[in-house]
Amino acid sequence: MVSAGEFLTIAEVAEQMRVSKMTVYRLVHGGQLNAVRVGRSFRVPQNAVDDFIERSFYEAG
Repeated sequence: MVSAGEFLTIAEVAEQMRVSKMTVYRLVHGGQLNAVRVGRSFRVPQNAVDDFIERSFYEAG
């Protein structure tokens, strides 16, 4: 089970990934980034952010 301290807000994810909040919302709604709906807002597990970044890593060359 994931503890409450491991969840991030959309704004925190955007800051961590250096993208806009709208970009994070698009990733969540597009199914590319897992999130939990809490009332009217979303919470994103830290491990979902880490997994997304790892999957998105691009090797040049």
